Amino acid sequence: KARRVGGSTHQVPIEIGSTQGKALAIRWLLGASRKRPGRNMAFKLSSELVDAARGSGDAIRKKEETHRMAEANRAFAHFR
Repeated sequence: KARRVGGSTHQVPIEIGSTQGKALAIRWLLGASRKRPGRNMAFKLSSELVDAARGSGDAIRKKEETHRMAEANRAFAHFR
């Protein structure tokens, strides 16, 4: 979450719950599937799910990027 503190805006990492985490994962999987080239959505989604199971793909890259940003902004966690 972005918080405005003393005139500057900081990205403040927050912990999300289990349900919200699952919803976010589904949103990332669907978004990555839509960007894939392919015949139809079923084919693209299945390809993304296989890549996610292998630990690659755009959805996994998005998760790792989000975790990296949260770790980098950990110093601002006390602004919650």
